[in-house]
Parts: sequence; structure tokens; C-alpha cells
Amino acid sequence: MEIYLKGIAIAYSGALVTLQITIFAVIMGVIVGLFVALGKMSSIKLIRIIFSVYVELLRGTPMVVQALIIYYGLPMLLQDFGFNFRWESPVFASILVCGINSSAYVAEIIRGGLQAVDKGQMEAARSLGMKHSQAMRFIIIPQAFRIILPALGNEFITLLKETAVLSVITLTEVTRKSMLWVAATFEAWPAYLGTAFVYLSFTIPLSRLVAVMERRMAQSDRSK
Repeated sequence: MEIYLKGIAIAYSGALVTLQITIFAVIMGVIVGLFVALGKMSSIKLIRIIFSVYVELLRGTPMVVQALIIYYGLPMLLQDFGFNFRWESPVFASILVCGINSSAYVAEIIRGGLQAVDKGQMEAARSLGMKHSQAMRFIIIPQAFRIILPALGNEFITLLKETAVLSVITLTEVTRKSMLWVAATFEAWPAYLGTAFVYLSFTIPLSRLVAVMERRMAQSDRSK
């Protein structure tokens, strides 16, 4: 029993890094994703194409490949152009990787939320003298975010689990901590069972919270 508790403790020692990366990456994903979503809904065809390609490239490639490109490939590419660049810490690279990857998925979530807002809302705002940008900022986007809040919660949970692949760029998070312990002790079963327990201790409460949010939103919609 003691060895299993140690496996859980080892995994938990990397939990803070995992949570930090997930939180900052989701914030970055929402900010970038909003601009990407608006770009995909632009009336200018070229802009729509550019942002559509951005989304398809990120959604069509595994995050582990994106991590390898950004952490190892990007410095080598910059060095070819005469820039002496290297990542000081895998944490910053990990936030960038997860944030960019998340932005593609969040963009589609936000775009769906914006399209779900009744078109009459925009017409009503414009009839009150608002510009299109003002109507989007004060009327449409706040309503859309209320609609997509549960979906954003699910994206947070998904990203939390996907940080496990960042061990390939030497990030010492939950999974990497367990892998290092296994390499030193060969106690694979307690280590990886502890890793699974740690992820479940985060994802189960978050899943329940998202479910509560969805129920409350459904009740709010029915009461209108």
C-alpha cells in the first residue's frame, strides 16, 4: 500500500506545473480563439481562408507534433536565419503549444456560440445606433460566452489531460514525474496508477462542475 501512496505523491508533485500550464493556455486559447472565430466569420474571403487554414492545420495535427516543432524545430529554424534563440524553460514553450492548440478548438466553440445568438439581437443593437463592433462587444459576444461556457469547461478538462504529451519536451509535469520515478525504481504499476489517480482527482470534479453549469443554464433557458 505504501508504494502506491508514494506513486500518487510523486505524481502530485508535478500537478502544480500541469495546472499552471492548463490555466494560462486556456486563457491564451480563449483570447486567440476569439480573434480566429471573428476572422472565420469575416466578410472578406481572404481573411476567412487564412483563419480556416490556421484552424485546420492545428486540428489536423497531433499536439505532440506541434510541441516538437515549437520546442525543437523553431529554435533551429531561427538559427538558420541568424537568430541565436533557445527556450530557457520548457514551461513557456508548453504554454505556447497548448495555447495555440487550444485556440483552434476554442475558435470553433466561439464561432458556434456567436452563430447561436439570435440575429435579431444584432438588428436591435444597430437600430439603437450602435456600430457593428459595439454590438459585437456589448451585446453578441457576452451572450455567446454564456452559451459556450460549458463547452469551454470541457476544453479545459481536455487540455488538462493532453498536457501529458508535453513530457516529450522535457517538461516535468504529472506524467514526467512518474516516468522519472519508474526509470529510477522500475515500479511502473504504482507510478502510472498514481498518475491516473491524479488526473482523475482533477477531471472528475471539473466534469461535475461543467454538468452543474449545463443544468443551470438549461433551467434558466426554460424559465424565460
